Amino acid sequence: MITSLKISNYALIEHLDISFDTGMTCITGETGAGKSILMGGLGLVLGKRADLSVLKDNEKKCVIEASFLIDKYNLQGFFEESGLDYEVETLLRREIIPSGKSRAFINDTPVKLDLLGRLSEVLIDVHSQLENQSLFKNEYQFLVLDAIAGNQDILKEYKNKLRQYQNIQKEYDRLKTLNEDAAKIQDYNQFLYDELAGEDLTPDMLTPLEEEIDQLSNVEALQQYLSQGIHLIDEEQIGLLTQFASLNALLNDAASKSKNLSIFQERVNSLSIELKDILDDLINKQETLESNPTLLEKLSGRWDKIQSLFQKHQVDNIEDLIQVRDHLEKKLEETQDLGQKIKALKDQLIELEELLEGLSKQLHDNRKEASPKLCDQMEQIISKMGMQNARFKIDLSSVDQFLTNGKEQIDFLFSANLGSDFKPIKKVASGGEMSRIMLSIKAILSQFKQLPSIVFDEIDTGVSGAVSNEIANIMAHMSGNMQVFTITHLPQVAAKGKQHFLVYKEVRGNTTMTKLKELNQDERIKELAQMLSGEELTRTALDHAKQLLN
Repeated sequence: MITSLKISNYALIEHLDISFDTGMTCITGETGAGKSILMGGLGLVLGKRADLSVLKDNEKKCVIEASFLIDKYNLQGFFEESGLDYEVETLLRREIIPSGKSRAFINDTPVKLDLLGRLSEVLIDVHSQLENQSLFKNEYQFLVLDAIAGNQDILKEYKNKLRQYQNIQKEYDRLKTLNEDAAKIQDYNQFLYDELAGEDLTPDMLTPLEEEIDQLSNVEALQQYLSQGIHLIDEEQIGLLTQFASLNALLNDAASKSKNLSIFQERVNSLSIELKDILDDLINKQETLESNPTLLEKLSGRWDKIQSLFQKHQVDNIEDLIQVRDHLEKKLEETQDLGQKIKALKDQLIELEELLEGLSKQLHDNRKEASPKLCDQMEQIISKMGMQNARFKIDLSSVDQFLTNGKEQIDFLFSANLGSDFKPIKKVASGGEMSRIMLSIKAILSQFKQLPSIVFDEIDTGVSGAVSNEIANIMAHMSGNMQVFTITHLPQVAAKGKQHFLVYKEVRGNTTMTKLKELNQDERIKELAQMLSGEELTRTALDHAKQLLN
């Protein structure tokens, strides 16, 4: 229930701070006094959109706060999932600052507007004549009937299984399509993969392959270079080894005269040893280097093949070509596994279909049993509101697919007069009839499920005195199970309130302000008398007002 509402700097409201009680609260006031402004302010804190036009003073921010007791709504899970601190008395706050930005808070934690709206839907139901259109929707009609039928647990299980079924069906369809597409190109992918796999690709293979091809392509020239190199090192008279031997002997003599020069002799000696090793390697290389046209042709062919694979797969290095190969391998493996996966998903779908069929039947059977009970209760209530000949019927028609609420569609049918055919309620019910029908439904629902606080915004417009008495009685009866607010022009309704607030305008200087005042007993009598007789209070009106309050 809502316990308090604070509004500052909103439209014609400078400041408002009111507390609410349990039961039924009535709000009255002359046309144009600001009841719509009050509802607009409440709408903002419940998550409605806003703009700068709501600011009374464009240099100050607009702040609206509503406090709720939420211990009966089992909202701990919602708060935990949303990352919010759960408080039994929860505060919703909305701020619109002069720059035009809007901020929303739940228990002083900043939240997005949609989260504020989702929470407020659970806490309070603002019902106006426009809200009657919800009765036309299948979802709402199912909600009403299922509440009477006690289908909540079955429906929850059905919807959970339906979500599983839909998710699996989606994956099944995806894999089936993938399998069909894969089958068309599998042979080609297999060819591409075999072609790449046959090359035994490794990241560092190109460099040594290129070097080996270069060597085999230039054997004669290399033989000549090696021969010349060996001759330069090992020629008897002028070869490098002979020269190094002479240099070594020279430095050895010098070292005998000065030990400081021995380092040079040691370095030259090391070079001589290294040069001999180079000579041995050159000789070995010369002996092993030979022409091999067959091998050259094979290696060149492999090189050309890899270059053609680069072009075919539009890559320019071995690493990317390996990725192409691995991707093809994965696709082939997936294709091979698809059949088994598809079969497993099909088995799950069959199992879920059986469960959904069973749950759908339970929902249908319970709804079929509850339908006449609901219709009878609606007829009893609405008869008291001046529609003695109104009749209701609920049509449940089977379908061949699993829908949100089972394997059937629903339609509330209505006949306003004796002898009239039943037709969909949206086609035959007038605005006034719709208001009374919706009120009867809300009254019935309040007996079967925990409803949020409800605001009836002038849904009693245009009804007669006798009907207004019954509307007042219904609202008062509902208030025994829930918090009820009604904005009304009917004194019969206003008299049933546990609390009574008056909306009025006050002119201060050049400024008009909307005010809200809780009325005491005497003030209520006066307000009800004015609602009965107009501005001129008569003794008869005052006496009638007192009777209404007693």
